[in-house]
Amino acid sequence: MGKICEQEECKKLREACERWGCFRIINHSIPATLMGEMKKVIGALLDLPMELKNRNTEAIAGSGYMAPSAVNPFYEALGLYDFASPQAMHNFCSQLDASPHQRQIMEAYGRAIHGLAVNLGQKMAESLGVVVADFEDWPCQFRINKYNFTPEAVGSTGVQIHTDSGFLTILQDDENVGGLEVFNTSGSFVPIPPSPGTLLVNLGDIARVWSNGRFCNLIHRVQCKEATKRLSIATFMLAPRNRNVEAPEELVDHHHPRLYQPFIYEDYRKLRISKKMATGEALELFRLA
Repeated sequence: MGKICEQEECKKLREACERWGCFRIINHSIPATLMGEMKKVIGALLDLPMELKNRNTEAIAGSGYMAPSAVNPFYEALGLYDFASPQAMHNFCSQLDASPHQRQIMEAYGRAIHGLAVNLGQKMAESLGVVVADFEDWPCQFRINKYNFTPEAVGSTGVQIHTDSGFLTILQDDENVGGLEVFNTSGSFVPIPPSPGTLLVNLGDIARVWSNGRFCNLIHRVQCKEATKRLSIATFMLAPRNRNVEAPEELVDHHHPRLYQPFIYEDYRKLRISKKMATGEALELFRLA
């Protein structure tokens, strides 16, 4: 019976990855208390004075503090690249004068969410018949987000339409304030209402390359629905460390020729930013004939 259930779950997971590029996790391993504590920590860090937040510098392109901009005037975010690295965590906490308690919460959350990301990657690989897939050393990045929605912002975009550049994103969304919308196969945006205690997973550009085109890289945006503050925590599992992004051999055959030339993730990320290609168009530059 257990095996059948596992096969059924595997099939459902694969269908969600191929058709939508996103799914919600209900029975995950992260305690509700830890999720609540983490939300308090990010709220406090994002309320810090601007001169402190500006000390959150980039480790790789686009990984540091993002101030409100002309493109996203109601949005700001702090970033921690490779949060499994004690040194990276130390630097982030030092930059923001985080308290020992705040650091402890972020470390505990990081361990829990990293374990979940690795587990999800392995399950996604299994769903495609890839038996040996090790995601343990793939760097993960936190991006903690704050939307300062004002009455005049209602009806406008909180964050522009985009895909994520990495492999998968685990999102702890605001449990009270909606606004996230995903692009579906019929060509329209569908709202994803808040679901307290759950986590939303969406797939990025690297998932499309790694799966040799089988998985969908989700196009999404955030819309302002009400004049209020909205907080969310995104964990990005990015790509293999110091080696090429490419589809495993099991996913390449006569009927499924390799779609993309191998590339290093950071080169791709820089290219995406420099060419302002926010919805995965940069992948076409690596497509094989």
